[in-house]
Amino acid sequence: MLIDQFNRKINYIRVSVTDRCDFRCVYCMSEKMTFMPRNDLLSLEEIARVIKIFNGLGVEKVRITGGEPLVRRNIDWLFKKISEENNLKELTLTTNGSQLKHKATMLKNSGVERINISLDSLDPDTFMRMTRIGKLHEVLEGIQVAKKIGFKKIKLNVVLMKGLNEHEVFNLVDFAIDSGFDISFIEEMPLGGTQFNRNQTSVSNDAILNSLQNHYKILKSNFTTGGPANYWHVESSSTKIGLISPHSHNFCESCNRVRISCKGELFLCLGHEEKVELLPLIKNNPYDDDPIIQAIINSMKFKPESHTFDLSDNKPAVVRFMSHTGG
Repeated sequence: MLIDQFNRKINYIRVSVTDRCDFRCVYCMSEKMTFMPRNDLLSLEEIARVIKIFNGLGVEKVRITGGEPLVRRNIDWLFKKISEENNLKELTLTTNGSQLKHKATMLKNSGVERINISLDSLDPDTFMRMTRIGKLHEVLEGIQVAKKIGFKKIKLNVVLMKGLNEHEVFNLVDFAIDSGFDISFIEEMPLGGTQFNRNQTSVSNDAILNSLQNHYKILKSNFTTGGPANYWHVESSSTKIGLISPHSHNFCESCNRVRISCKGELFLCLGHEEKVELLPLIKNNPYDDDPIIQAIINSMKFKPESHTFDLSDNKPAVVRFMSHTGG
């Protein structure tokens, strides 16, 4: 069991399998990204090994992220391997939905029961502006395929930005209600150097909640996934609305997770640069997990109490892009 210095049990890892993506979302990437050389990334076999090690240390939930994880070559093999080799309570995925039409069946057959899909707009032009190159109809087709296949839970993730999609909050919630999905609104996080002044574009979840309370009958929910969202239930529906508020309401006191980047870096907090380099240990100890296990256990002494996100200085809290660490 992994326990950090603040007596928090770490039972959840998010694993980025690639920094590459077929979108260039404006709050996540710069327009002209330089991606990591493929030879610098963890191989799929190494990713599977790391996940198995963490599972042996008490991690019960694994989320596969990116970039866009479903563009990683041979990703089907990895999902099958994770499912076969580990005793997990949950194997989940965060995706932009572009590949779901082709990958949803594989995911279901591999034991994935919950999917988070980023969907920031239902207007094709706005969607194009926010993703720079994404095609809304392809994502919506993928969502419908996933819904038909019958995952246990599908949740939409939305980042609202002033001047872009702030006005779509009700349309997005209505879409979630009609589809039987949950939906979470995530305050924009100051990661990487994007073209926007985040102090001017970020939308507070307090303002979103106020608008939602004036438009819907919503009740505070005790539901929790162990993550940072506070949930509200929409009356006469199956939909819950989550608010993930790293700026307006720091959510770190119950943090139960760490992140593994596609380069094999163990990040103990999304909002800090401190990391443990696992890749050299993996390469230098192909048949011995003990050095890797010891490095992971030792890292718990250095997991910070909270992030230090601050939009007021208009600088990224960390210079790496979200696609590097994984969402």
